[in-house]
Amino acid sequence: MKYRKKRSFLPKILIVLAISIPIFSIFLWEQPQGVCARTEDTYKNLEAFSNVLSIVQQNYVEEVDTKEVIQGAIKGMLSVLDPHSSYMNPDAFKELQVETKGSFGGIGIEITLKDNFLTVVSPIEGTPAYKQGIKAGDRIVKIEDEPTKDMTLMEAVKRLRGPKGTKVTISIYREGWTEIKDVEIVRDVIPIHSVKSKLLEPGYPYIRIINFQAETTNDFDKALQGFIKEGPPIKGLVLDLRNDPGGLLDQAIKISDIFLDKGVIVSTKGRIKEQNHVYKAHDEGHHYTFPIVVLVNEGTASASEIVAGALKDHKKALILGAQTFGKGSVQTIIPMSNGAGLRLTTARYYTPNGTSIQATGITPDILVPTQIEHMDDTKKNDKDEEKPRFLREKDLKHHILNGSKPKKKIKKLNTKEESAEREIKETLEKDQQLRTGLMLLKGLNVFDGLKSSNKIGIK
Repeated sequence: MKYRKKRSFLPKILIVLAISIPIFSIFLWEQPQGVCARTEDTYKNLEAFSNVLSIVQQNYVEEVDTKEVIQGAIKGMLSVLDPHSSYMNPDAFKELQVETKGSFGGIGIEITLKDNFLTVVSPIEGTPAYKQGIKAGDRIVKIEDEPTKDMTLMEAVKRLRGPKGTKVTISIYREGWTEIKDVEIVRDVIPIHSVKSKLLEPGYPYIRIINFQAETTNDFDKALQGFIKEGPPIKGLVLDLRNDPGGLLDQAIKISDIFLDKGVIVSTKGRIKEQNHVYKAHDEGHHYTFPIVVLVNEGTASASEIVAGALKDHKKALILGAQTFGKGSVQTIIPMSNGAGLRLTTARYYTPNGTSIQATGITPDILVPTQIEHMDDTKKNDKDEEKPRFLREKDLKHHILNGSKPKKKIKKLNTKEESAEREIKETLEKDQQLRTGLMLLKGLNVFDGLKSSNKIGIK
């Protein structure tokens, strides 16, 4: 196995969008007919808006805050485009900037609008929402008894966030339920720790990316290099992207480039040529030969789908789990002069094979359904929890001993090691997708061992 340090290839990109007022020539007949028609339609609609605003200001039952009304009109304009375009007032824009760098007070979920319903894309692992059993696909029907119908994403985010220790009650509907359930969640500081790792078995590390933030690639590389240096040699890696709602595009590209030496990672295509980009891998670093299994599910979205799609198309990893969310669009954040921000969908992104995953998602190589855990406090009785026990030879009275020489005593684990081993064992028992991924990696190593020893014929 060959390792070389990869030099960072992506410079910090500052996108500057110049917004200017078009100056139209008085010689309108010299302009293309389509442009003239669109301009006339625009002015007619703006005139209608101005008339409505004037009528509201003069006749509404109470005095109107013109600034608030106009901001509402802007939000309405963006809301008819797609679920991910939005206008952020100065406070909301600051919150967005904090999300990618520090921490914030909230419940810890990524949300979107799906079929006009406020829907959970995924809970962030370890957060209050995650601990309370909120799942990807849950519909938030109410926030503090206020219906979420026609509520914008930013309004919902504002209501869900708040200081640590404060409470918020959300009403959840989940497919298969017969009624809505109220869930009270205590807000906490949502830290930005985007990478978690542990050793499942000797030679089989597990790395989970919770979301793609500014330090994700550095944290991921530290975790991976830690496994390499502390040994034993890596036989297979489980990369967990389940319930990863996405994040920064450049981080998804850098993570993919760790495992790819050449070819396209992702491309973006928009209506204007400035939005068309092709991001390629660079052969300037690590060369990993161990097999990789990537775990995905319904909560795998956006940047995490870019990584899964790139590794799948280049046949660098086996994708295992459930169909992903299908957010294949790129949002550009445009700062406004008043301190606000405009989040505008400007392009679609495509996997190396040229496939758009927008509204379809990544189809795993091996489908393993996500286990559904119901939010039910009723515990099973002891009889239900009993597992079937089969009679073994060693259970028979007077069974003869094995006859082999006793093996050397295994090194006794300390309390901390025993606890970690027990935790991993319990996790594997509960998590079918993770368990299947580990089994596949171990099977690949057994298969390679058989090939190298010529015990089976493969040509």
